Amino acid sequence: MERIAEVKRTTAETDISLKLNLDPGLAESSIDTGVGFLNHMLTLFAKHGSFELQLTCHGDNEVDDHHSTEDIGIALGKAFAEALGDKRGIHRYASIILPMDEALVLCAVDLSGRGGCYYDVPFLTEKIGTFDTQLVEEFMRAFAVNAGVTLHLKKLDGINSHHVSEACFKALGHAMKEAVAIDPMHAEEIPSTKGTL
Repeated sequence: MERIAEVKRTTAETDISLKLNLDPGLAESSIDTGVGFLNHMLTLFAKHGSFELQLTCHGDNEVDDHHSTEDIGIALGKAFAEALGDKRGIHRYASIILPMDEALVLCAVDLSGRGGCYYDVPFLTEKIGTFDTQLVEEFMRAFAVNAGVTLHLKKLDGINSHHVSEACFKALGHAMKEAVAIDPMHAEEIPSTKGTL
């Protein structure tokens, strides 16, 4: 069964086209958000999650990067929710403590259907280049709520803002890869005593 989703989202602020494949084999991602730093972060997310992500966004970057970053989080979250369907057979839970040089980040996910972002990642700078570090939280919250994922993200150590952000996106990719993977021992089961997620 293919686990693929396509999402198009058009508002007065952004025009997003996104295709997500959870089981891509060797396919390469193509990411053009209009925000250079976010391109870098989502490329890392897709690579470390072993996802194929085809994404274009035309946004009002003359204002700032806020609308594009949040709306891409919304669209990506919706794509995960659609691609997972009833979530039959998935592992559901995953966590990782991921190092990136001096930075160390804990990421834990539960594909519970109850989206929530519990975020404790302080940055020592307000910007990474031209990218506002507050937007890392905006992206994570938009993604988690729309994917129906309970997401805990916590900085354990780190000084360099680029490294901290990179650790967050890599950790999210790794955790989501493990959580969406099919458990061969329970491939026909919904991973909940409720019978639904």
